[in-house]
Amino acid sequence: MGATPRLLHQRNLALLNVLAPLGPVIIMTAAGYAVGRAGWLNGLRIRKLSTLVFFVLAPALLFRTMAQVHIATLDFRPVASYFIAVAIIFAGTLMLRGFHRKSAVIALANTYSNNVMIGIPLVALAYGQPGLVALFTLVSVHALILLTTGTVVLELAMLRDHDDAAARSTSRTVVLAIRNALIHPVPLPIIAGLVFSTSGFVLPEAVDTPLRWLGIVFGPLALLLVGASLASLHLGRAWRAGLELALVKNVVHPVLVAVIASWMTIGMVERNVMVLSAALPIGANVFLFSQRYGVAEEEITAGVAISTLLAVPSVALVLLLLGR
Repeated sequence: MGATPRLLHQRNLALLNVLAPLGPVIIMTAAGYAVGRAGWLNGLRIRKLSTLVFFVLAPALLFRTMAQVHIATLDFRPVASYFIAVAIIFAGTLMLRGFHRKSAVIALANTYSNNVMIGIPLVALAYGQPGLVALFTLVSVHALILLTTGTVVLELAMLRDHDDAAARSTSRTVVLAIRNALIHPVPLPIIAGLVFSTSGFVLPEAVDTPLRWLGIVFGPLALLLVGASLASLHLGRAWRAGLELALVKNVVHPVLVAVIASWMTIGMVERNVMVLSAALPIGANVFLFSQRYGVAEEEITAGVAISTLLAVPSVALVLLLLGR
């Protein structure tokens, strides 16, 4: 016997409830794309607004959120499940493609999520403050671990290839990578917020209110910039390689995190945030890496674009499978 109209209505409401956080993300990103295509927001304007987002809005949101949590309550097991999957994919990419600079950049693309520009607004809508705490715990070490690992592998590959650029000290490069990953507008306010939370003080209203206002602005503006950036990207001849990167990042990565997290005793919200984070598209830092080392630039550009577009159905599927 088929489902009754009332049951179908309840199922539709449940479906809408699960996918509700994705709607505003799609609308704001699409609005940014339209603005970019119209030429109102592109090139230098995008870079200037991105600077505002990363150096003003994001630190305000990150600091205020982490200043209200207690370090003793943070659970790093979900982060461990995330990075076990990262290690498997990263090492697997190097084994399949060989140990050289291009495979190192591709391995980074296969594992580096856009946790800030897209992840923060989406997790805030889907899981609220508890979800943001779980995400920021991951973000606090995400760039440090992945960018440092990517730098080490790239430098070792350069040494192996006897590249002239590898004449500099690898140990010095690693130290610089760690320093740059820590003194950064994303991890630094998280660490500062956690330090403040241990002091026992409470943010005065005169400070807390501006920080809250800046945090509110972050989500919409970040998504507008993602859409505007998409409008200026060109897939070129490397769309097949870009599609391959996108499938690994948007599909294989979250599936592997979900499998590993299921074997560990992890809270539902924390587990869902880790899987959702793994399903996010490739982060822009990978593109900067490819440019810096002059490796796989076309493939990474196409991968970022396709991965961001693919995130709409892939994230929707992840939200449906996880539930809320």
